[in-house]
Amino acid sequence: MAEVFPAERLRGRFSGVNLDDLVDWRVVRTWLYFGMFWLLVTPSIGVAISGLFNYPDYLGTSNLGLTFGRLRPVHVNGVIFGAFSALFIGECHYLVPRLCGVRVPWAQWGVPLAWLYNISLAAGLISLPFAQNHGLEAGELPLFAEIPIFIVIAATTAQFLFTIAQRLEAPLYVALWYLIGAFVWTTMNLLLGSFILPYTIPGINSAAFHGLYIHYIVGLWITPAGYVLIYYFLPVSVRNPLYAHQLSLVGFWSLALFYPFVGIHHYLYSPIADWTETLAIITSMLLIIPVWTVLVNFFGTVKGRWDGFGKNLPAKFLIMGSLMYLAGCFQGSTEALRSIQQPTHFTDFVISHSHLTVFGTFVVWAMGGLIYVWPRAFKRELWSWTLGNWSFWLITVGISTMGLVLTAGGLQQGFEWMNGTEWLDTVVRMKAYWLVRTLSGITMDLGMSLLVFNLMMTALSRPAEAREPVPVPGAAPIPAGGPAE
Repeated sequence: MAEVFPAERLRGRFSGVNLDDLVDWRVVRTWLYFGMFWLLVTPSIGVAISGLFNYPDYLGTSNLGLTFGRLRPVHVNGVIFGAFSALFIGECHYLVPRLCGVRVPWAQWGVPLAWLYNISLAAGLISLPFAQNHGLEAGELPLFAEIPIFIVIAATTAQFLFTIAQRLEAPLYVALWYLIGAFVWTTMNLLLGSFILPYTIPGINSAAFHGLYIHYIVGLWITPAGYVLIYYFLPVSVRNPLYAHQLSLVGFWSLALFYPFVGIHHYLYSPIADWTETLAIITSMLLIIPVWTVLVNFFGTVKGRWDGFGKNLPAKFLIMGSLMYLAGCFQGSTEALRSIQQPTHFTDFVISHSHLTVFGTFVVWAMGGLIYVWPRAFKRELWSWTLGNWSFWLITVGISTMGLVLTAGGLQQGFEWMNGTEWLDTVVRMKAYWLVRTLSGITMDLGMSLLVFNLMMTALSRPAEAREPVPVPGAAPIPAGGPAE
């Protein structure tokens, strides 16, 4: 094994540039360590509280901090701002200098910003069970946590924008388009959700703006951030050029145009003005445009490379996430219709949609990028491809089962309510669905635990060039962390 990750063959103004030397590996590793910590902790809280549906007293009855209403915000905020966001920012510190050909400036900020962000997040999450809660979904964190998180996001935005401004070549690859959008939009959205909405907008207008805020978190942070990751890591992991760059820009501009209006589709049949509800429905349906353009691009990029796909762990995670994106976004667009929302609103159908998209798509894409970057951060091959493959299948089976079961259970709930069935009777019939949901969550947690263990062993093992090149039966024909660019 002469060289695990051979050097790239670069042209133009990138010729002669060693891209790995541009990456601040301390910053990358710090963010990714925190991301893996949150990946172990915050989904597990979701499993713990899902058990309350079948066994409502198993966490006790005397401590309000262990009730579903107190712990669910810990799970939601921890997955969004912890597991996904920490992995995403760490992977951006890898891909931005490589795409721009220059270092990220103010390097001394990197590690302190990572610690400030994650310690503030931990403090905020710990405070939630003690009723320190703003009462806005995905915006529950108290002000003492939101202020430093906003500062870190704003500072990181400045770092990346300055890096992109100093890039070696003028054309912007689509991952950088989405990265600019994600960070700029979210810096503005955090101002809305943290400092304006909870204090200055009352009544029904508060509900309307909350619908916008939460969908800005999902659609203008998580979604473009996920696109950053897959648009970078899918082509390099399968060693194919992007299928259609122009098509990717259609997806970017349609996302930017349509997504800001969709949030009010959560408030159909409410006192909010009908014209705003109708606008939200129309733009929700138009989101099919960016969804289909990116999916066509992803599967077109893999064309001709399916023969080695089974051994390519990063690509498997990225494509599996794309399939979940197809299912989840079909749900999301159709449930915005008034006729579909009648039997699905307030049911587990909505929970299926949120898990298939936030976890099944974007967290899975972040894990795909993690598997690609982590071995390179230590200049070692993945410790065990077999263990990585087990992680993939446990996570895939778990999220697929959860999505299917919650969709079926939600539709049964909704149609029974419409037929006048007593609410308590529908709860009894949901118990079997909820038990399978908990078991599928345990399966996903086991897969993530094996993945983190695998990556920790990768960091602790000897460098690949120091090992004897002994052939291993069943080993991946390419580096298990994905081939080099």
